[in-house]
Amino acid sequence: MTFVRVCGADELEEDTPKRVELDGTPISVVRTEGEVFAINDICSHANVSLAEGEVDDCHIECWLHGSRFDLRSGKPDSLPATRPVPVYPVKIEGDDVLVSLTQES
Repeated sequence: MTFVRVCGADELEEDTPKRVELDGTPISVVRTEGEVFAINDICSHANVSLAEGEVDDCHIECWLHGSRFDLRSGKPDSLPATRPVPVYPVKIEGDDVLVSLTQES
């Protein structure tokens, strides 16, 4: 599994998504509840950026229609979204946040 630096850990504010692009894939990187998560940035219901939404209780909410996605699994827990979004493995090395585009199962 290949990990690539996407940002510095000090660039992440608690519960504030940061949109990055890795090999053309838009990703929201989120620090919450003492962990860092990487989730595909595009809502599976509407083609909008999840990084513009709010983070609460290890979920990110789509700002357009209110669907919430679990940052650990990518699964939606509210309508109108019914399909999950991909999540990606994250490693912290020193001050670097590294993400692999290999999807977690």
